[in-house]
Amino acid sequence: MSEHSSDTDMVTGTVKWFDPVKGFGFIVASSGGPDILLHVNVLRNFGQSSVADGADVDVRIQHTERGVQAVEVLSITPPTHTDSSSLSDLAHMDATAVADAPLQPGRVKWFDKGKGFGFANVFGSSEDVFLHVEVLRRSGLSDLQPGEALALRVIAGKRGHMAAEVLAWEAALPKEEA
Repeated sequence: MSEHSSDTDMVTGTVKWFDPVKGFGFIVASSGGPDILLHVNVLRNFGQSSVADGADVDVRIQHTERGVQAVEVLSITPPTHTDSSSLSDLAHMDATAVADAPLQPGRVKWFDKGKGFGFANVFGSSEDVFLHVEVLRRSGLSDLQPGEALALRVIAGKRGHMAAEVLAWEAALPKEEA
């Protein structure tokens, strides 16, 4: 028998911070209590390699000798506080038109969080799609890795194609019924 309980509890909380380079971050439970460790491997099992600070999450937790840890991510809701001033291409777009744009499969070419942008390619097209860090935050992500698979809603921006919504590939897949 393991010294750790295999019982898990479901908790709703908010991402305090997450650093994909360090490979972990912390969640603050809505009900209070100690911070909850969120390891990148648990996040990857959900299909993402990062999560935006301030995102709401539902997780299963386990109490261990080292504290409370998330063992499964059940859902992520992007933060609602975003600054759209740096997204002039999206500011005048009809939200319904963006939502109606089809999800397209793509892959990250590169993304530089420090610069706040990067590029992806939609499968079957050689044209670059601009990725803005604020669109990632709106989508519940904070960073992307080269080669990472995505689902993108692409619109025609003032300077070319740009992502209006970015989803981790696994999060965009329809849920199979058990």
